[in-house]
Amino acid sequence: MGLLTNNKLLTETENITPKGRQESVQPATQNDSRNEKKYRARFAPVKKNESKTTRSSQDRTRREVRDYNDSRPVQRPAPKKPREIRYAPVKFIALGGLNEIGKNLYVYECSNDMFIVDCGLAFPDEEMPGVDLVVPDFTYLEKNRERLRGIVITHGHEDHIGALPYLLKKINAPIYGTRLTLGLVEGKLKEHNLLSQASLNVVEPRQNVRMGCMSVEFIRVNHSIPDACAVAIHTPAGVIVHTGDFKVDYTPIEGGIIDLARFGELGNRGVLALMSESTNAERPGYTKSERSVGESFKNLFNSAEGKRIIIATFSSNIHRIQQIIDQAIEHGRKVAVSGRSMQNVISKAVELNYIKVPEDVLIDIEDVNKYPPENLVICTTGSQGEPLSALSRMSSGDHRQVTITPNDFIVISATPIPGNEKLVTKVVNELMKQGAEVIYESMYEVHVSGHACQDELKLMISLTKPKFFIPIHGEFKHLMKHSKLAIGMGIPEENIFISDLGQVLETDGVEMKFTGTVPAGGVMVDGYGVGDVGSVVLRDRKHLAEDGVMIIVATIDRESGSVLAGPDIVSRGFVYVRESEELIEEAKQLMRQVMDNCRERNIREWGNIKSAMRDALSDYIYSKTKRSPMILPIIMEVQSRAD
Repeated sequence: MGLLTNNKLLTETENITPKGRQESVQPATQNDSRNEKKYRARFAPVKKNESKTTRSSQDRTRREVRDYNDSRPVQRPAPKKPREIRYAPVKFIALGGLNEIGKNLYVYECSNDMFIVDCGLAFPDEEMPGVDLVVPDFTYLEKNRERLRGIVITHGHEDHIGALPYLLKKINAPIYGTRLTLGLVEGKLKEHNLLSQASLNVVEPRQNVRMGCMSVEFIRVNHSIPDACAVAIHTPAGVIVHTGDFKVDYTPIEGGIIDLARFGELGNRGVLALMSESTNAERPGYTKSERSVGESFKNLFNSAEGKRIIIATFSSNIHRIQQIIDQAIEHGRKVAVSGRSMQNVISKAVELNYIKVPEDVLIDIEDVNKYPPENLVICTTGSQGEPLSALSRMSSGDHRQVTITPNDFIVISATPIPGNEKLVTKVVNELMKQGAEVIYESMYEVHVSGHACQDELKLMISLTKPKFFIPIHGEFKHLMKHSKLAIGMGIPEENIFISDLGQVLETDGVEMKFTGTVPAGGVMVDGYGVGDVGSVVLRDRKHLAEDGVMIIVATIDRESGSVLAGPDIVSRGFVYVRESEELIEEAKQLMRQVMDNCRERNIREWGNIKSAMRDALSDYIYSKTKRSPMILPIIMEVQSRAD
């Protein structure tokens, strides 16, 4: 047997000792020779269609050399990439809550099953004169009412529950939420006489609710209202985490801290997509604990010794109201509540034991004049300067029970929502004019947000480790900022989706893409009317508000078309008639000329006559005043008596 060493083929009678010394070796015996043949037969290559007995000695020698000297690694084929498994697609549709603050309503679909998360409202802006509130467009839900398995509510704020009565008037579906959340929903449905037909189902954190082929798991989070939850949606394609409104508060006033452990467990098992709120995505750092406001209240109560204290805050901020009550008890003060929404929330929170207050501390707002001012605390609505709120009525002197005096110490415990700054400033100015001391500046730390700032948003991303990321709950600038945070956390840009109202986002567990649109938008509520105020009505209201109206009234003969009475002109919001008699008289003469001209040209169609009157008067008024009031011609036709 030969070995190839140092480019030299050694014979069977030579060997090398460890020190390189040559030693003689006994010749192979007959048994050794037989063993060698077995060895060679074992390792010799076998060619296709060639038996072992037909190979030549040359082939055997070549094989031996390769066996002992070729040290190159064996080339193995690369393992095949595992085949990606695609599941039944899951759809996500926002009917509210994207590119806006409020009106949150999110739809999840899979196969023949559908459920929604939250059903909130938004408050009108300055472009919606006369509108009371705005709710989502329910057209898509009405078309798919047979597939709707339930309504999941994350917490009890108006922008998450306010539109429920308007939806339940069209579609009846079971509602799931925590105890306080459904307690607030119950009061809202009672106002609309819908409570008897509603199915309210109380759930606890970490409890699962089946929604057809999907299930919804509730996860505790912290917010500015107790019993807030995120939801983990278990679908055939994977787990989707929907945070709702949240922040991380390690020292909450009531209840436990956010269940970070559960988010981490889901992340370790694999989260397909994260739908995370974006309200404070522009703010760095962490949101302060609600307890920091309690420390500020303690200092302010000490500063208000001998004065009546009035505190304006959000009606649903139960944690803050509890801290106000605690300070009032410590300083021996009674607490009165002003504002219908705050009275309703506090009443329900006390009933469910989320606010703990001795019976003799809360008094009726009607009885505030029976107590010395220095022994009173008044909790009121109006922290956003709403014109009809209790604090606004106090500032204007229209409140029936409370009159502002220099002996009042007023705290506005809220930050103005964007767009409300002027309203809040107006209220502050009016309160100060009446001699009251007003605390509203952020330096006093009388308010903390209930929404997560950048570091908390990053924490949520790092815990859940989602494959896809969709920012929700915010204006476009908030969604963009949140997306950049996700990119910085290592999520590929192509896996981040900024959606819009009505867009259908679909995933099968492997990829995510936009696949279409559904009807979406806002429906305006004005009094009892829902949806009867549209763009045309709003345009007319704005026109009336900006330029006023001129009404032309004339009576014509049905047979001849001649003018029997008028035209008379009534003006509202345009000019004061008694001070503009010449302008009005010239306008009347112009209208008579237009009507006579129509009669001479045999124009009898009312629409054509009104159009001619409107065009002529509009041109005339604009040439004289550079204004464009709304012009409404009214023509009455009568049958003249026969001679």
